[in-house]
Amino acid sequence: MELRQLLYFVKVAQKEHVTKAAEELHVAQSAVSRQIHQLEQELGVDLFIQKGRNVHLTAVGQLFCSRVEAIIKDLELAVNEVHEFLDPEQGEIRLGFPHSLGIHLIPSIVAEFRKLYPNVKFRFKQGMFPSLIRDVTMAEVDLAFISPFPESHDQVVGNLVLTEELVAILPPSHPLAQEETIHLSQLKEDKFILFSKGYSLRPIVWQACLEAGFSPKIAFEGEETDTIRGLVAAGMGVSLLPEMALFQTNLLQPARVRISNPRVTRTIGLIHRSDDKLPLVAQSFRKFLLEYFASASK
Repeated sequence: MELRQLLYFVKVAQKEHVTKAAEELHVAQSAVSRQIHQLEQELGVDLFIQKGRNVHLTAVGQLFCSRVEAIIKDLELAVNEVHEFLDPEQGEIRLGFPHSLGIHLIPSIVAEFRKLYPNVKFRFKQGMFPSLIRDVTMAEVDLAFISPFPESHDQVVGNLVLTEELVAILPPSHPLAQEETIHLSQLKEDKFILFSKGYSLRPIVWQACLEAGFSPKIAFEGEETDTIRGLVAAGMGVSLLPEMALFQTNLLQPARVRISNPRVTRTIGLIHRSDDKLPLVAQSFRKFLLEYFASASK
C-alpha cells in the first residue's frame, strides 16, 4: 500500500467522480483508476460502487476513508511541524516555568519576543522543580525556567539567568512594616505562611530561618503566590517571597521589607535537554532570553 494510492482514494471519495479527481490531481484518469483497483485488490474489498457517472463509497469504503483522512491529516501536520522546526520566525515554543514567574516575568518577555517574531506561538506549562525537570527530559517542553538552577544534571543543561532577592512580607499592621530593612531573626516569634512541601521556595525560606537562629512556626501552607500574599495581607502571618512575585494583582497587599541578614536569594535558570537539538524557533528564543537577562543585569 502506497501513500499515492491513499491520496488518490481520498480525492475520488471527495469528488465522487474519477475524472474530476484525476483533473484535480493533474494525472491521467487511467492512472487514478489503476491505483484504486490495486488498493481494492490489496484490501480484498470494493471501496466504491458505480452510480451512473459517479462513484460512491461502500460501507467499508466509508470506514476506510475516515481512517485514511485522519492519517493524511496527521502526515500534513508532521510535514508542517518539520517546516516550522526549520523556521526561526514561525512555529511553536513549548515553555515551562514555576508559578511565581507567571505573574510578571513570563508575560513581559513573551511580549518583547513577539515584537520581533509576531508569528511565533507559545504553549506554556507550569510546574514545580521535579515536574519541570521531567517535562524537559521527556521532551514535553523545549525550554524551562527553573528555580533553583541545577548546576549539574545528567539530562539537562542550561544557564543561570537571574539571582533574585527574597523580601519579607508582613501584615500592614505589623510593628516592623515601616522598616526599610530588618534582620530575619526579628521575625522568629511570628508565624509563617510557607509554600507546601515540594515547592522550591520552601527550603530556601526554611534554610534562611535556620541561619538566622530559629525554626519557623508554620501557621498555613499554600500552593499559590497570590494565596500566600493575601493571607499575609490579612494578618494571618508573615512570609518571604521573591520581588517579582509581588506585583499588585488586587487591592489587599502586604507590606514588604528588605532583609539585611542573612541575605536570602534564589537562582533561576533556563534549561533544555542535553541530548536534543532545539527547534530553530526555540533556539532563537533561547538566544533572545540570554541577551535579555544579560542586558538587564548590567
